[in-house]
Amino acid sequence: MNYRVIGSKTLSGEVTTNISKNAAVVLLAASLLNKGKTTLKRMPHIEEVNRLIEVLRSIGVSVEWVGGDVVIEPRAQFDLENIDRLAAEKTRSIALFIAPLAHLVASFDLPAPKGCNLGKRSLGAHIDALARLGINLEGHEDTHSYHVEVGEKRPREIIMYEASDTGVENVLMAAAKIPGETTIKFASANYMVQDLCFFLERCGVKIEGIGTTTLVVHGVEEINEAVEYAPSEDPIESMFFISLAATTKSEITVKRCPIDFLELELATLWSMGVRHSRGAEYLAENGHTRLIDITVKKGDVLNAPPEKIAPRPYPGINIDNLPFFVPVATQATGTTLIHDWVYEGRAQYYTLMEKLGARVKLLDPHRVEIEGPTPLHSVHMEAPPALRPATMLLIGMLAAEGESELQNVYPINRGYENLHERLKAVGAEIDAIE
Repeated sequence: MNYRVIGSKTLSGEVTTNISKNAAVVLLAASLLNKGKTTLKRMPHIEEVNRLIEVLRSIGVSVEWVGGDVVIEPRAQFDLENIDRLAAEKTRSIALFIAPLAHLVASFDLPAPKGCNLGKRSLGAHIDALARLGINLEGHEDTHSYHVEVGEKRPREIIMYEASDTGVENVLMAAAKIPGETTIKFASANYMVQDLCFFLERCGVKIEGIGTTTLVVHGVEEINEAVEYAPSEDPIESMFFISLAATTKSEITVKRCPIDFLELELATLWSMGVRHSRGAEYLAENGHTRLIDITVKKGDVLNAPPEKIAPRPYPGINIDNLPFFVPVATQATGTTLIHDWVYEGRAQYYTLMEKLGARVKLLDPHRVEIEGPTPLHSVHMEAPPALRPATMLLIGMLAAEGESELQNVYPINRGYENLHERLKAVGAEIDAIE
């Protein structure tokens, strides 16, 4: 699929934030912990979810869509020999299957994750922490797979040397079914980790410290429950639409925004001249996540922020939200420094905005300087193989004069459901073409 865009339109209206991709994928993996039926409510119809469902079905798990819900029922036997390798290799989320499968199979191989091409991303945080719990993981380059050997599982105190979202999720899923008390220090407290904790509590696993960097997991011998859970909304999707409004100088109301995971992003945009108003607070369907409706105000003058923009573990700016500051910075007066220190290669994608007329200087593998404001013009180009940089370029095209084409938008469809139709609803001129 390609997107054809006629840009430089003033947008208006309302858009509703969908369910979080990153929560959805970890909950699909976590369903393997439960011998009973798991129903995940209002799941996003996105390619990342589709790939993991294909993997689950290939190993013998019953997975069905019932309306907008996904119903998962395990089978007595798991067939890892026939795992859908092609589907597994298309998503880095396959790494989240390591801990759940370690409770079911003593020795197994798992295709190595590929997912976004963002430079080398080590699973070291997973490997060291899981080994302390008795789950040993090693990579095999010749087969492009991970081999897992499960020894004597035991509760321990774990110190995460990296605040990895997926690393902590794997440790949580391992600890959930190891009877006793496992303490995880320097844990990520990000939105998808919190959703996993709330789900595990529905399964009967007590967890102390949710939303903090120290989690205490009281593991259980077995989980055999009929569990229903609704993952919360996606702050990264909210930020996409907030950035779009700011870049196109439009007034858009973004509904159901998880505000706890957007505070610093909004404060940084405010320092750049992006104004917004907030509606009353209400709770997500999970009963925990605070949501608000945010209206980004139509503005004319944007300025570079007084400080560099860099991500930090929650409650800092989310690493996945960092690319959305790039198109805003192209329209802001002055020099914006963006420091993408987490990934070894993602900053290079920010320079693709030059094809639309932006002035972006790559200082080193992690830092770019953006000089603004610059008028953006149309371009025909291939989407980069990374989800957030691809959507960054789409925002640039929607702000640019003329007709652009973004080709092969599978990376966007990995994380966004029916995005072009939702953009049309706020006045964008965009079509999906073969």
